[in-house]
Amino acid sequence: MVNRFLTATIQEKLFKGKAIILLGPRQVGKTTLIKALFNYSRETIWLNGDEPDVQQLFTHMSAARMRAFIGDKKILVIDEAQRISDIGLRLKLITDEIQHVQLLATGSSAFELANHLNEPLTGRKWEYKMFPISFAEMVQHHGLLDEKRMLPHRLVYGYYPDVVNNMGSEKEILQQLSESYLYKDVLSLDKVKKPSGFVKLLQALAFQIGGQVSYHELAGLSGLDGKTVEKYIELLEQAYIVFRVGSFSRNLRNELTKSRKIYFYDNGIRNSLIAQFSQIENRQDIGPLWENFLMSERMKHLAYSHQWVNTWFWRTKDGQEIDLIEESDGQLNAYEFKWNPLAKVKKTNAFIRTYQGSTMMHIHKDNFESFLGV
Repeated sequence: MVNRFLTATIQEKLFKGKAIILLGPRQVGKTTLIKALFNYSRETIWLNGDEPDVQQLFTHMSAARMRAFIGDKKILVIDEAQRISDIGLRLKLITDEIQHVQLLATGSSAFELANHLNEPLTGRKWEYKMFPISFAEMVQHHGLLDEKRMLPHRLVYGYYPDVVNNMGSEKEILQQLSESYLYKDVLSLDKVKKPSGFVKLLQALAFQIGGQVSYHELAGLSGLDGKTVEKYIELLEQAYIVFRVGSFSRNLRNELTKSRKIYFYDNGIRNSLIAQFSQIENRQDIGPLWENFLMSERMKHLAYSHQWVNTWFWRTKDGQEIDLIEESDGQLNAYEFKWNPLAKVKKTNAFIRTYQGSTMMHIHKDNFESFLGV
């Protein structure tokens, strides 16, 4: 299944004089998407940055040599571009000097690629992120009713393509993804000096989704110091494993100002880290699972629909809390997440009274689809 949202976006940006960069985790279908667009075209050159001869080609690259290599082809695709040294400068040279070619590059982590692209390609690129399959994509694939029926399954096993396409093998696939993608790629970095502490940190984060996290507490649980915990969390963000949400504070003296929550991009990866695949009827963490699902799916929806919003959670010292605050064009919208439609929602009078004109909505399993763009 090819991501229709990104396909339409990329098609619209072709041959506009800028490189197209597609970033995202491993195994989410980036290569599949690009191949669906261009692999059968005789006007396309396809290069894989993992291959030594491709790396060598770019090491000694000049505009004249690359122009001769490309010839009259119109599309150049570089997969796993982060494997190529000084990739940003190489892509800048192609974009500036070989203007008849549409350049597309994919990358599986932001460790090297994003950092090396920002300055050389300023004003010369369109950059997009691709995530595990979204709820909205699955609705397009087989309808709203069928996908809502699958919701308890998705909350446990998530939306990685291999997981979705191989019913019955979810646990094995998630274990392999965790071991090869989470541990191998991230732990291979020189920046990770304490692998055992890193794994304990991941597990601690998995147990704390939906709750406020303390770097000091995480340090105690993982056996790391606070600065190392913060550095490792930044690496996890760059690897598209987790993302952080900060606290909203503007007017009230008792609003928490420096708190944070950390969510996983995919429920299945989270559950694999703690080896917890019980069905939702037998789980004590259905609330955090639901919150993580809604936060990650909302992020996908906003990204694919090109909506730019600021995102926070809100909490006061006396315990009033809202799961999600979004601000767009000055408008504040608040959302509280409960799996059960009949669950009691805590009063948040202080927020509504202080931030006049804001809206408040209760998102539950019977009304969530519009929140996710369906």
